[in-house]
Order: sequence, then C-alpha cells, then structure tokens
Amino acid sequence: MHFLKETYQRVDTPFLRHLLFWVVIFVFHIITSNPTLYSSVGHLVGVMAIMTALQMVVAYMTLNFLIPKFLDKKRPIVFGLLLTGLLVLATTGYHTAKYYYFEPTYSQSYTWQFEKFGYLSVPERLADLSTTASKSVFFFSPTVLLLLFQFYRNQQRLAKINEQKRTAELTALKHQLNPHFLFNTLNNMYALAVKKSDKTPEVISKLSDMLDYMLYRCNEDYVPLAKEVALIENYLTLEKIRYGQRVDMAFNTSLTHEVKIAPLLLLTFIENAFKHGVSQEINQATIDITLKTDDQAITFGIKNSIPIVAHRNGKAEPTIGLQNVKKQLELLYPNAHHLRIDQSREYYTVTLDIKTP
Repeated sequence: MHFLKETYQRVDTPFLRHLLFWVVIFVFHIITSNPTLYSSVGHLVGVMAIMTALQMVVAYMTLNFLIPKFLDKKRPIVFGLLLTGLLVLATTGYHTAKYYYFEPTYSQSYTWQFEKFGYLSVPERLADLSTTASKSVFFFSPTVLLLLFQFYRNQQRLAKINEQKRTAELTALKHQLNPHFLFNTLNNMYALAVKKSDKTPEVISKLSDMLDYMLYRCNEDYVPLAKEVALIENYLTLEKIRYGQRVDMAFNTSLTHEVKIAPLLLLTFIENAFKHGVSQEINQATIDITLKTDDQAITFGIKNSIPIVAHRNGKAEPTIGLQNVKKQLELLYPNAHHLRIDQSREYYTVTLDIKTP
C-alpha cells in the first residue's frame, strides 16, 4: 500500500494531470460525434484533434495570460474583450482548417452542407453569429472545467493550511495550559511538604495519575467526557487536601450520554475558581460545580464565592488560562458553544454550553 502511495505521488504531476485531462476531452469528442458525418476514421480523428488543440490554446491563454494579467488585476472589461477576440480567433482557426483542408480532402462528407448553405467563405461563416457563438462556447467549455478543478484544488490546499494552522494553535495553547496547571498543583504539593503532612504521598499519587493522563491520554482534539470527570475529581481531591475546611465544594454530575470533549477545557475554569475564589479567602469559600449531558449538549457550570479583599479591586482581569480556553473554544467549537461569565458582589459564575454532534 505504501509503495502504491509513493508511486502515485511520483506520477501525480501537473503535466500528467493536464495530459490526462486532454486525452479524456479528445476521447469524449470522438465517442460523442456522429460517425455518419465523417467519411473515415482519419477524418473524424483529424477534425477532433484540431478542435481539441484549439480548446487547449483557448484554455492556456485564458488561464496563464488573460486571467493573471487582466482579471486578477481588476481589469474585467479588457479581459472580456480579449477573451472574446481569442474565441473568435479559435473559431476562425476551425473554419480555416475546415475550408482549406477538410472540405477539399473529404468533400463527399460535406455535400449536404454545400447544398443547404452553399459554399461559404471563412468571413461569411464567421458572420453567422449563432454559429460563431455556439463554437465559442464549445472552445471555452474545457477552460471552465479547468477553472473548476483549479478552484477545487485551491480549496483543498486552503483547507489543509487552515487545518495545519488550527493544529499548531491548539498545540501552542495546550503547551501553555499544561505548565499553568502543573505550576498550581506543584504549589499545592510544596505547601503540604513544608507542613510535613501525612497526605503528601496521596497528593503525589493523584498528581502522578493526572500527569499520566495529561501527557499520554489527552493528545487528541477530543476525549471521552468520563476521563475529564476523573481528572476533575482528582484535582478536587488535591485541593480539598490543601485547603481542608477553608472550602466547601460540591461536584454534581448527570452524565446520561457518552460524549467527547476537548481535553482540559473544564479544568481551567475550576483552577480559576480556586485561584481567585479560595486562595485569598479569609473565611470559608464555596465552589459549586455542575456537569450534565443530554442528546444535544454538554452543560457545565461553576460558581465560586468572591473573597472580601477582591471586592475592593472590582472585576477581576481574565487570566492566561481563561484566555486560552476561550481561544480553544473558538477553534474547536466554532458556532457550537455559548460561554457566559457573570460576576456579582458575592459570586463569580461561569456557564458553558457545548453542542454535541
């Protein structure tokens, strides 16, 4: 399979693609022609070869000269006039070849035409506007196909570039989020170690599980929501060990559907709540977290109390983690999420709705 893929990549060149295109066009002309109008196979092949050659001239003159030189430079009137002239020249070339070569050589095939229309000169044939217009459309039709193919390939290339850019942005955001998370968690462990707490081994075990998940199990764009729930529960256990009775926390879940979610999104909001709602609180802080799913959406909510000291500072500035998670939402859930952030004097509330596919 790999050999076939490499072989295809070697032979898939612009020259071979265009050659195949014109072979298909030529064969199409042959098989769709009325054989009774031609005296021999040589006659049929010769006429179709001339017509295909004129279509090639029109196509490459249009694609490589007229469009880049005039249409792309916002000169549509000049482009239209030159294209019309090119099509008239192609039609003239067809009538000239027919008048000076094919009709004298295969005169028996054109007897009916002479009897019906007379033996018209090339200028007289061009003066027949309906015939000239139909021939112009015929000579221009492969150009339209090539333009469509070119547009399709450009769209594919643009989509690939956008996907690569999106992947790079997400990778950069995750690289920013992971150190942010680790910094906070290591601070927790340091505080316990200083106190020589017996809970330090449990913290190390929980942190080990979380690192294993973050480093090896959440490298995809989307992971099962159940794994994120386990990560959140480990994190809440660590914070409960650190703060003890200083925080009253609740985590209520209602997961009725198996869905996937971008990793570490929800944890960022929870980290933010502990950082700004608990660490500066003199009295007992409160954090209420809800998470539920249905057949259409994931709904996440978190509400944390605001410390008295923060009341004097007004509304809190967005943290790096919060800014990053907003960017991830824009990249991973465009037009498929709704984030609401409300702040009153006592509480800071975040509600996130994510549409599930």
